[in-house]
Order: sequence, then structure tokens, then C-alpha cells
Amino acid sequence: MHRIIVKSILNKTKRRDPWFLDDYTLNPYSGCSFNCLYCYIRGSKYGINMAEKLSMKSNAVELLEKQLALRARKKQYGIIVLSSVTDPYLQMEQTELLTRQLLEVILHYRFPVHIITKSNLVARDFDVLKRIDAEAILPEDLQSRLGHKAFVTFSFSTIDDRVARVFEPGAPLPSLRLEALRQAREHGLHSGVSLMPLLPYISDTGASLELLFQTFQTIGASYIFPATLALYGNDPADNRALIMRAIEKHYPHLIQKYQRLFGADGQLPSYYRQAFADKAKSLCSQYGLRDSLFCSRNLEE
Repeated sequence: MHRIIVKSILNKTKRRDPWFLDDYTLNPYSGCSFNCLYCYIRGSKYGINMAEKLSMKSNAVELLEKQLALRARKKQYGIIVLSSVTDPYLQMEQTELLTRQLLEVILHYRFPVHIITKSNLVARDFDVLKRIDAEAILPEDLQSRLGHKAFVTFSFSTIDDRVARVFEPGAPLPSLRLEALRQAREHGLHSGVSLMPLLPYISDTGASLELLFQTFQTIGASYIFPATLALYGNDPADNRALIMRAIEKHYPHLIQKYQRLFGADGQLPSYYRQAFADKAKSLCSQYGLRDSLFCSRNLEE
């Protein structure tokens, strides 16, 4: 693991993502040790063994203090998303405590926050997140549309630990994330699921989707963001090559289907994506799960 010095840590986005509502993004680390085969970062400078490029931004706390102090003086409040490029709760966070220190700075300056993670380690910081939820200041245009100021979104492509070991070999198992989601809801945090990317014929079948939505409803997820898989490039480091090799090795009966499904642009056919969107919308309605962080205040806990 490397320690690096960076010039800036808080990034202002050009426009909010409709699901994640990111006004700012914050990445304590670069590179990743979870090594998910489908990651869109694949093929970038991090290469195949992303863990080998793992770096911690050692001056992140000092920089964030300066940047948020300036933003707060100008009342430029907005939702900070951790993280947009790599997970804020990589294994090293357990000892480095960098993400926790950054959350304490965010709390001090009363900025709202949205955590997106594949790790159950976030449960360690529920105390800070609950204070952010109580004390942060939402941007004016969101004050009447959001009832919370801290959000914790757990990322899943499957809830089957055996499948996850193939496609997410370095990440905490889905069973651990499910337990952390349950704990987040018990703590009163607004917490839900980024159900992406789902794996064709593996985790996006009708039966699999029913099980996924039923499981998240039972746990009490506040919302769910479902999306399909996209594959890019032909380099050995790209997610297309890594996924195809994994399918050929572990699901050889699906390899021809995958080769037919993904065209030159890496996208699933429009009919497939539309059928998935219709099914996901139907399941959200059936199981009473929102597909947005937005909700009227009288629906909030």
C-alpha cells in the first residue's frame, strides 16, 4: 500500500446523479482491493491487479478541512458521496481510520453524506453517521424533498456468497453486507441497496430477482437502485475479458449466451434492458421498495 499526497480531495460534480444525489464526491483511497471483475475501472491505469495500485491519500483530512471550511462559509452545502471511484471501506480502513476521520470533518461542517460501499465495516461508523443525519444542512433545493441527511447504500450484484466469490473475490461477502444493512436500519439510518450490476442468467433471472427483492424488503431496505451489467474493451485488464473468462470457467453453459448478448458497445440489447427495467419497476411496486432517495416527509420513519 502506498501513501500519496494529493492537491485536492473534494470534487464538485457538474450535475447530480438522479439516484445517488452527488453534489460532491470524496475518495479517500485510489485503487481497490475488492477486485470485482465487472468494475468499470477495469482497463484503466489500475490494471488487472487493482490491489497492487492501492494508495491512501495521506493528507486527505487536512485538505478536506480547508475545502469544507471554505464551502461552509459560502453556504455551499451539498451531499458528499463517498466514494465515486473506489470503496471508502477497503480492508485497510480498519486500521487506517481515514474514512472515519473524514466523516468527523464532514460532521463538524454539517454537510450531508451518502456512503456507497460493499463492506460491512461501515457499521463501525454508524455513530458518526447518525449525528450527521441529525445535524447536517441540506442544500436548499433538497430540503423539502429529503427527510434524511445521511444515506448508506450497500452494493450487491448477488446475495449468493458462492457467486460473489467468483465475481467479487476481494470484497466482504454479501451475507455480511446484508447483516450490516439490517443493523443500519435498526439504528434508524436511511439505508438501501445499489443492486448493480446484476449478472445475466445468474442474478437477474425472474426467480433470483424475486428472492433479492423479498430479502431486501424483509430486512427493511429504504430503497433499491437496480441496473444491468455493461462490458467494455478487449484488453485482458478490461471487465469484458475478465467476465468472459469467469463465465467460461464457472458457467460454461452460459458463455455463448454472453457472447451473443454483449455487442461492440458493451451494452445489453435494448429489448433486454427494457424487460429488466419493467420487471424491476414491477418488483419495486410489489415489495413496496422505493427506487429513489426522494420521498415525502410523511412517508419517512
